Amino acid sequence: MNPTKKHIRAAVVGVGYLGQFHAQKYAKMENVELVGVVDTDIERAHEIASALSTRAYSNYRDLFGKVDAVSIVVPTSAHFEVSRAFLEHNIDLLIEKPITTTIEEADALIGISESRGLLVQVGHLERYNPAVVALKDIIKNPIFIESHRLSIFKSRATDVSVVLDLMIHDIDIILNFVKSEQKHIHATGMPVVTANVDIANARLEFRNGCVANITASRISMKDERKIRIFQRDAYISIDFANHEATIVHRKAGKTDGLIPGMEIETRTFAKGDALDDELKSFIGSVRTRMQPSVTGQMGRDALKTALDVMSRIHQARAHLMQH
Repeated sequence: MNPTKKHIRAAVVGVGYLGQFHAQKYAKMENVELVGVVDTDIERAHEIASALSTRAYSNYRDLFGKVDAVSIVVPTSAHFEVSRAFLEHNIDLLIEKPITTTIEEADALIGISESRGLLVQVGHLERYNPAVVALKDIIKNPIFIESHRLSIFKSRATDVSVVLDLMIHDIDIILNFVKSEQKHIHATGMPVVTANVDIANARLEFRNGCVANITASRISMKDERKIRIFQRDAYISIDFANHEATIVHRKAGKTDGLIPGMEIETRTFAKGDALDDELKSFIGSVRTRMQPSVTGQMGRDALKTALDVMSRIHQARAHLMQH
């Protein structure tokens, strides 16, 4: 917990599809030692550990006393139990989104971390998307936001609804842009190929007047990740998948073009490596003791909205069943 600590001992708990990439990034970082990887599938742990010249563990408790920072990349249902154990052993955490499955669990983790002076960062990866980073100073007081996050079906992450799997990314981005309390939430959705909701739409109405319309699907014919933001002086469209943005803004004296008085600008962004940027930011916070860019509270706020959306979906479905 030394504020000037340079060498950071890191580990990854859960090295499935996403966790393996966390381990790879840590293994390549300067002044970071990948102490080990943990997975209940010990053969998988050995496979990843062997490739990265580190140790394999089947029990995360074996890391206590050996690490400074850990990525928690286990199924969401296990986030709370595993994260609490590490916090109780004074270890800083990056917890993949969503932070937990309930608000009570999130509040408990935040409480433990604050009482012990520990860091909790939540893995809302799109915050590190080059387009979001580059445009955050342009986006001011949005009036209307529309987002679409559509994905071809993948068998992973089906233990939670599409709201907690995909929509929560856009919820987090929108909450960060709008910075206002919600007044009303309307939502609908349904399961199609899994036992959980696979397609959903939510309308968030904020106290400052902004409205956000969010659609998420994991049974689409194509992958699409787009968000459109309307504000008084500009319209901004971000295509996450193609790393480009269109910005339409006022320009005095401009009489030609598609829209009189408006200038249309297209920007492209280098693909970058959002996960690498996220993990380096986390390690930087561990090293300097500075607040993470996506705090436990922010993760909690996104979870609260996502759970409210799910509650509205269940209410809407129950209402339909009665008629």
